This record gives sequence, C-alpha cells and structure tokens, in this order.
Amino acid sequence: MRLNRDLSKIRDRRIETGETVAKSVTDILTDIKNNGDSAVRKYAEKFDGFTEKEWLVSPDEIETAVKNTGEDFMRILRRACGQITEFHTNQIGRSWGLYKGNGVIMGQLMRPLRRVALYVPGGTAAYPSTMLMNAIPAKLAGVEEIAVFTPVKSDNKAAGAILAAAACCGIDKIYKIGGAHAIAAAAYGTESIPRFDKIVGPGNIYVAAAKRLVYGEVDIDMVAGPSEVLIIADETANPRYIAADLLSQSEHDMMARAILITTSEKIIGETERELERQLAGLSRKEIIMSSLDNFGAAILAGSLDEAFEIANGIAPEHLEILTENPLEKLPKIQNAGSIFLGGNTPEPLGDYMSGTNHVLPTGGTAKFYSPLGVYDFVKFSSYSYYTYEALKEFKDDVVKFALAEGLDAHANSINVRFEQTGRYNA
Repeated sequence: MRLNRDLSKIRDRRIETGETVAKSVTDILTDIKNNGDSAVRKYAEKFDGFTEKEWLVSPDEIETAVKNTGEDFMRILRRACGQITEFHTNQIGRSWGLYKGNGVIMGQLMRPLRRVALYVPGGTAAYPSTMLMNAIPAKLAGVEEIAVFTPVKSDNKAAGAILAAAACCGIDKIYKIGGAHAIAAAAYGTESIPRFDKIVGPGNIYVAAAKRLVYGEVDIDMVAGPSEVLIIADETANPRYIAADLLSQSEHDMMARAILITTSEKIIGETERELERQLAGLSRKEIIMSSLDNFGAAILAGSLDEAFEIANGIAPEHLEILTENPLEKLPKIQNAGSIFLGGNTPEPLGDYMSGTNHVLPTGGTAKFYSPLGVYDFVKFSSYSYYTYEALKEFKDDVVKFALAEGLDAHANSINVRFEQTGRYNA
C-alpha cells in the first residue's frame, strides 16, 4: 500500500453538510420546536425504530445492564472512571476576588451550568467510553442536572454498555432518543423533556448539522468531523507501531485521516509494507482501505522542525510524536487536540484509559478549540464595587471616553452621581 504524497489533498478537511442534510435537519428542528413530544416520537419511530411509550430508561433497565455487562468489564469501566477523574480534577477552576487599596472590589464568579445534555452514539455502534468522557467533566464541574440522549437498538433498548457506563458516573436520567431529533428536543424542550443549556457529544452528520443549527439557542461543545491522527516520526521510530496506529485511526470511518510526517524515506517504505501486512488480519478492512486511499498520506520532511511546522499548520485531532526524546519536543507543538509522546503511548490509550479526554477538535479547529473539559461546563460572571471616592478618581476619564465615542448618556450616568442635589445613595 502506497500512501499519498500530496499534502494539499488532505489540507482542507472541512466537512460540508450538504443541502439535502441541512434541509432535512432544519425540517426536523422546526417540527419539534412547534409540535414537541408528538414530533419527537414520530422521528424516534421513523429513524430509530422506537415504538415503546416511555423513552426514559428505567432503574431496572440500568440494573440489568450492569449485571449483564459482567464484573470484568465493570472493573474496566471503574478503572477508566478513576483515570479520567484524576486527570480532569486538575481542571477545576474557582471564583476569585481582588481587593484594592482605594476601596475597589472586583472579581470573577464561576458557576456551573444548570442543565446539560450529553449525546452518546449507541445505534449501530455503542461507545461507553464517550459516556465517561462527557459525563465525568460535567459532574466535576458541579452541573445540577445531567441527562443522556442515546438511540435504541432494534430491541427498543439503549445499549447496555452505555447504561453501565452511565451507572459508573452516577447518571440515571437517560432518554432513548437519538439523531437530530434528540438534539432538537434538548435544545427547544418539549412537554416531557426540559430545555437544556448545553449539548455535548459526538454523532453522525445529522447530529452534527443539528448541533450547528441550534447553536445560539443553546451552547454546544463543538461540531466534530471525521477522526484524524498525525504521526511525526524520525529514523528511530518503529514502523510496526506507526502502521498499527495509522490503521487504528482509519478504521473509524471512510473519511478518517491518517498522516505520517517523517524525516526518513526508509521509515515510509517500511511503514507501507507494515500496513499491507497488518491490514490483512483486520475486520474493518474495507473501511480502512478507503480511508487510507483517500485521506492517508506520508510526507517526507527535510527536518523535524519542518515536520512540526507542517503539523502545526494541519492542527490534528491526535498527534503522536515517535521520535528520540519525545518529551523534549513538546515546546514545538502549537496546535493539536491531544498529544501522545513516545512509542509506548499509542492514541487508543487516550480513547479509553489514559485519563485525557477523547472528545477533541477536528478539521484544523485545534488552532482555536480545546479538548472537552471541566471548563466547558462552567460559566463566569465578573463583578465590581466602587466607593464614591474611587468613582470620583476615574470620573473625568470615563466621561471623556464616553464622549469620544459619542455616547453622552454614558457620560451623564457618571456625572449625575456628582451633582449637588443634597441626596446621595452609595
């Protein structure tokens, strides 16, 4: 297998929704906004095959899911919970206040969001890891009400692994609703579903389009595109590891991106041979081949500095550094969602167990977006208190500033406090 050598082919990774998808999703959003539960139920039956009356998962369903999951996988889920909690605990912020000598008090209040919806894919494939990655930061932030939206399988049940993961996180409000109709229900609210302040979590192109369209009505985390990995390797890297990691990312879907940038022509050749060898034994071979043929690449860089310059321009979702002394290369990295340093830190470790979040910016948005974290579930308010004497100290400058902008009512708001009326209220 020969990887593409033309970097320009993979530079533009924006995913256009398309008119058909956009219209379909807009129609669903409008219908649910106007007709509430009846519209949600219509689409849940049409797209998910959901035919039951009650779409909230019952405590018995959660208990059964935990039991059927088995003790060994529950142990793994609990271990992952511990790892993710340990990492994200360090993101917890705080309110702060500044007390100045002139009587001024100012500061910032941090408050958790009140109500958050977590979208967790669970139809054709279930991702309990996504349940953990979304829920744990929200819990640590102190969100008052957390609900999960996830589609049902053919038996009208939510995926057992997702329910088990929710139990690990202490979440028991789970709606058996998926797709764009789930996003609409969470954004607008219905007779039985409250309106949420924020929606987070990945989904298919319809979910992504719906999140994009409801943004402003509610907050969202990000609009995620196809998954991607970029590996920077020098001549010391192991081609077997490189190939395995490129393949692991390519199996997500046919539009996944897997890119190698190396200073060694030999590494490229050996990696391509390893791709052929390892691909033969993989179950998602067709998906992987399509991904690598269309969006895979191997780029020969003149130096590691050039390799990092190219990588920073791409701003990948996942960045692996397979070089000598990888920790020393951290200062060279400006744009990346999650960084994996050294041959013993493959990207799948971050998907499940390292503790870092796997909900990450894609399509070059790591230039301005961050991984999902505790900070996504809080908001800030600034405050200030001035005494009469402190305000007097700034009076003339504020008035002049306001008049320079043509806002004389602003200036009057300051001046009126210094008129000699015989009345004064602090």
